[in-house]
Amino acid sequence: MNGVPEISVLDLPADAVLIDVREDDEWAAGHIEGALHLPMSEVPARLADLPEADPLYIVCRSGNRSGRAAAWLNGQGIDSVNVAGGMQAWAAAGKPMAADSGSPTVI
Repeated sequence: MNGVPEISVLDLPADAVLIDVREDDEWAAGHIEGALHLPMSEVPARLADLPEADPLYIVCRSGNRSGRAAAWLNGQGIDSVNVAGGMQAWAAAGKPMAADSGSPTVI
């Protein structure tokens, strides 16, 4: 996406540091255990909250918002990679998810 590095959910390293840029309701319905939730609109103001990792793997629902967020972060000198297909690809691959409510996860 626009020169932003992308990676398939199947190729993510086991120790990948994931940043989920979806909105609060999307996160609550289903997310990757251990990911940091940082809504896209808050990214510029919360750069100090980003963990030290090289690169950061950015995920959203389908890969569009995360691609834009990764491009912006790369422009700030923060090595970031878009997770292609986002949470839809994660779910399709049968990867584990958690929901804040404890109910079945929804993407």
